Amino acid sequence: EMKISVVSKKLWCVHKQLVVLLTPLVFLPLLFTLPEKEGKCLYVVVLMATFWCTEALPLAVTAMLPVCLFPTLGILPSKKVCPQYFLETNFLFLSGLVMASSIEEWGLHRRIALKVLSIVGVKPAWLILGMMLTSSFLSMWLSNTATTAMMLPIANAILESLFGDLETLKQKCKCTEDTENDIINGMLYINTISPELCRIFPSGVGGQTDLRTAEEIRSESQYQLKVWKGFLICIPYAASIGGTATLTGTAPNLILIGQLKSYFPDCDLINFGSWFAFAFPLMLLFLFLGWIWIAFLYGGLNTRLCFKKNDRRAQAEARAKALIEEDYRKLGPINFAEGAISFFFILFAVLLFTRDPKFVTGWSVFFKKGYVSDAVTGVIIVSILFFFPSQKPSLSWWFDPQASNTPYVPLLSWKKAQDSVPWNIILLLGGGFAMAKACEESGLASWIGGHLQPLAEVPPAAAVMLITAFLACFTEFASNTATIIIFLPVIAELAIRVSVNPLYFMIPATVGCSYAFMLPVSTPPNSIAFASGHLMVKDMVKTGFVMNILGILSVSLAMNTWGVAMFNLNAYPEWAHPINKTALVTEVHLSSVQSLNATL
Repeated sequence: EMKISVVSKKLWCVHKQLVVLLTPLVFLPLLFTLPEKEGKCLYVVVLMATFWCTEALPLAVTAMLPVCLFPTLGILPSKKVCPQYFLETNFLFLSGLVMASSIEEWGLHRRIALKVLSIVGVKPAWLILGMMLTSSFLSMWLSNTATTAMMLPIANAILESLFGDLETLKQKCKCTEDTENDIINGMLYINTISPELCRIFPSGVGGQTDLRTAEEIRSESQYQLKVWKGFLICIPYAASIGGTATLTGTAPNLILIGQLKSYFPDCDLINFGSWFAFAFPLMLLFLFLGWIWIAFLYGGLNTRLCFKKNDRRAQAEARAKALIEEDYRKLGPINFAEGAISFFFILFAVLLFTRDPKFVTGWSVFFKKGYVSDAVTGVIIVSILFFFPSQKPSLSWWFDPQASNTPYVPLLSWKKAQDSVPWNIILLLGGGFAMAKACEESGLASWIGGHLQPLAEVPPAAAVMLITAFLACFTEFASNTATIIIFLPVIAELAIRVSVNPLYFMIPATVGCSYAFMLPVSTPPNSIAFASGHLMVKDMVKTGFVMNILGILSVSLAMNTWGVAMFNLNAYPEWAHPINKTALVTEVHLSSVQSLNATL
């Protein structure tokens, strides 16, 4: 047994190297058992999927494998693979990341967070709601990971002012069980501020004595510990939900629009504005359901929400409220830089939303049709940040030789952008687009779609729920970007096979990829919350399982109500007909022949 445990430990130490070396050999039969081009493409896809799921190689390095494997295996020439790494979708994502880094640079996100928390109040359920609203709003623009990392310290500060030190709270839960013999006349004297909580104090220090039974103290401490867990768990969940509301909020949304452009060039239904109009109400619905569940599970929903009580909890809440107000006051009045960032942030959102929102005429009509995209809009706004001053320019300097000049510092420096933008995500997006292109051109997506024909018997509404549930489960073990990259081409082909509007399957799949709530390893936000050391895996599994069900139901409701109306999902669209693609290729070929003849 000792030998087995030693060997298993040694194997685990080198498991990543073993995965890198053995995976290509294990899947080698795929090259010989399937049609040539489809087999080669599936080999690369399975290889990359394994590396992504096990993280045997860094995610960005795995994303670059198509550049060497697709050309060498004869699947796709490098001149078709390489441009996939910087499509206009990547520029839209880059502009969102740069805007987020400028918001973080000047602390605007912290001001927004404290303001929301001061408005919602400090009763546990309202505070959980405030945390969730703030986290979801910030993650629409910042990365989910950055939002969680910023919100957790704020949450911990508020919790300490409400309940005191966490370790002390844990001791209270344990030690009262051992003090039954020390009860004096059925009452326990305990000092509320002493760390030695299990000692008996006949009189309190500084007059602060607490006469309660051991059972009362234990039950109150357990309630407070539950609320603490609720706070920690609601932030990463809200960040994951919030990221789905905007195209730039999370990578899978951009993978969807990139693959739509590749598969269905004539489909122009999804852009920043139309996605926001669909996904924002869905986010609010799911956020509300998630809040009800988390507040119910962790003790926030009680009569205190509606009735005011002047008791020990009310005093703790008053302290927490004072802390939030004090922290906000320390920020001081909004300075010139924060005001400027707020202006450009709002302008960024408004211009992206109104470019071509589909339900009304957008401002893009003033330009040549099809020339101005969301990427163009985003890059215009973020470019301004690199030269717009962060301090109010002094006009008196121009007219008064004695006046000192205000030092010129732009809102954002390129060094700051370089340091804070996660460039690996852009490579990850590129790898996804390259994989999708290869699946399409090699015929792999069509081949897999043919084998999924039995799903044609399932009603489309049920298929939506199955797809969302499957991807929500799969993304618990793999990154959401990798998950959507692997499955979206197959889902698109399946929709064509069963003559259903491709968006009807592709949108829920994309949103479902962000619903990873059950495990600490599912997403970086979950990992950050879990790393605090106060959550257990069973807490996340218990809460996340119901969250997944609520998410699947919310997506199904959205798709079958306002989604149908917005994207005309009941009809099979013209842009999805394979004939269109053939016609497009023929048209391009004919025009090439004509231009060649004209040259000759």
